[in-house]
Amino acid sequence: MEVNPPKQEHLLALKVMRLTKPTLFTNIPVTCEEKDLPGDLFNQLMRDDPSTVNGAEILMLGEMLTLPQNFGNIFLGETFSSYISVHNDSNQVVKDILVKADLQTSSQRLNLSASNAAVAELKPDCCIDDVIHHEVKEIGTHILVCAVSYTTQGGEKMYFRKFFKFQVLKPLDVKTKFYNAESDLNSVTDEVFLEAQIQNITTSPMFMEKVSLEPSIMYNVAELNSVNQAGECVTTFGSRAYLQPMDTRQYLYCLKPKKEFAEKAGIIKGVTVIGKLDIVWKTNLGERGRLQTSQLQRMAPGYGDVRLSLEAIPDTVNLEEPFHITCKITNCSSERTMDLVLEMCNTNSIHWCGISGRQLGKLHPSSSLCLALTLLSSVQGLQSVSGLRLTDTFLKRTYEYDDIAQVCVVSSAIKVES
Repeated sequence: MEVNPPKQEHLLALKVMRLTKPTLFTNIPVTCEEKDLPGDLFNQLMRDDPSTVNGAEILMLGEMLTLPQNFGNIFLGETFSSYISVHNDSNQVVKDILVKADLQTSSQRLNLSASNAAVAELKPDCCIDDVIHHEVKEIGTHILVCAVSYTTQGGEKMYFRKFFKFQVLKPLDVKTKFYNAESDLNSVTDEVFLEAQIQNITTSPMFMEKVSLEPSIMYNVAELNSVNQAGECVTTFGSRAYLQPMDTRQYLYCLKPKKEFAEKAGIIKGVTVIGKLDIVWKTNLGERGRLQTSQLQRMAPGYGDVRLSLEAIPDTVNLEEPFHITCKITNCSSERTMDLVLEMCNTNSIHWCGISGRQLGKLHPSSSLCLALTLLSSVQGLQSVSGLRLTDTFLKRTYEYDDIAQVCVVSSAIKVES
């Protein structure tokens, strides 16, 4: 009968502790009315409790700090810190001690040890200490693998390891929306407004230290999250930029194409890269976290081969009185010359003044021409300017432009201010 030898006990002991900030001690206040049986007993006990705040005993938040009682939550973007200690519990000298700490994620294995060199010897009751840090960049299960190898006095090589599993949670929910605007009338590419909705999905408030947009090479960015008050730039979120649990805050940015890209018609089209958000926050006792989104993309508006934009139009006009608008026609093609004919089609409320079907001549690639047009409205109210048609005689292709803009039509008895 085969007998297995008894398992040899290790001479070294491994201890691993996560390093976190302490938290404020909280107590549960117990009070009652003075006419109740305990009288002032509960209130007096709270006043005598050293963990309560003098004069605010019924508040749950105290003045004392308490050490973490468990591993706690780790959120994406925060720094995971851990203390690793290997202690010689035996009465003999141990040689060639090698301590290795790896962090295993769902996609990779990272070496977090400060040094991969072995310690020559470790005397009894002595220890080897190490502190590791890692900025968490993945969500999900993480496993800290701590391995220890050493050699006994008898020359026997020993090895053991321990596993510590923890979850990395998502701290913020970020949603983005894009809006196109024709704010730059001298270029052929619209400005882009980005709205970033950031929600705190943790259980504690956050101090939003920085939320910025790093634009791509094609854009310049302007932040629209502050106002000028008495010559001083003040954030729109107030002096205390705290984000409570489950609260959402909207940040707005304006991206304008750089000159070298804006001057070329149609160069920014299809799916374009806008940039990425950089978010920095702090939690209760100053723990810092940082997240960067992946590159944000948006579908640029498609104008086809010909783009028609408005350079000038009045806001308010008189009923049945002519008014003038200025249109800009751009050939968005980079290689084809167009021969354009303009047709003006009346609608129920908008009537065009002038000759329909007139020749505009040849329009070369990536070039533009401005056109002054006259029209009038026969109906009061907010009216939509529609009915322009451009035909390319080379390809026999017609481009229709409706709902170009809106004007407010008022009675001629009301004086329209210029």
